Amino acid sequence: MLSPVFAQSTPAKDVRVTLDYWYNHEFKKDKAGNTIRWHYTWEEQENGGFSIWGHIFDSLGVKRDTLAAAPTATNLKNTDVYIIVDPDTELESPSPNYMNSKDADVIYNWVKAGGVLVLMENDSLNAEFTHFNKLSEKFGIHFNGDSRNRVQGRNYEQGALIIPANHEIFPNVKKVYIKELSTMNVKAPARAVYKDGNYVIMAVSKVGKGTVFAVGDPWFYNEYTDGKRLTPDYQNYGAAADLSAWLIKQVKKKK
Repeated sequence: MLSPVFAQSTPAKDVRVTLDYWYNHEFKKDKAGNTIRWHYTWEEQENGGFSIWGHIFDSLGVKRDTLAAAPTATNLKNTDVYIIVDPDTELESPSPNYMNSKDADVIYNWVKAGGVLVLMENDSLNAEFTHFNKLSEKFGIHFNGDSRNRVQGRNYEQGALIIPANHEIFPNVKKVYIKELSTMNVKAPARAVYKDGNYVIMAVSKVGKGTVFAVGDPWFYNEYTDGKRLTPDYQNYGAAADLSAWLIKQVKKKK
């Protein structure tokens, strides 16, 4: 059974969250032979989709959007939260849209002006790092491109992370599951907000009026938020609700 969404006191009626479809730009054939976009999309209700996370944003009153083009000052103008997940490799896309200095500058300036950026990388076998670090390093975050928490079969404890009480971002959860993730090195203005021993798992960076949250895995995909695969002590759904509420609170609305 899914945990309840931890509702805010007031709905975020004027907040827009945009999910990147440019750097993550994967397609496959469906059962009917049609070419469809897949992997970490709002629409996808299968294991690899973000439909459940999307419904959490809906419940919080957030408007959802997508961006299937390179970011510009114009197409980011009405976005409050911009989520970039799992940048493509050449194995995933015949012509990957790699991060570049121009795009990184656009995103940096958008954050500095008050944007809230979410960076969700992946592990060494499933995402691109060399180009993507051109963006993350502007905020003091370097993805190491390794692979921590490698889980064998159903040994879910190998992917368990214990969240300390009264965590600044995840106050309502105690235990979550993240497998095969990239760790990070951070320097000012970034700081670690969750570490597993000496390994930085999650980080936050404040630049100008804006905020960046970074983690080395797209861990809110349906497979591990729908409550069907993991045992009830894992609270990924609750973590998705907590992060969503926290992101909304970081939004500085224009007057």
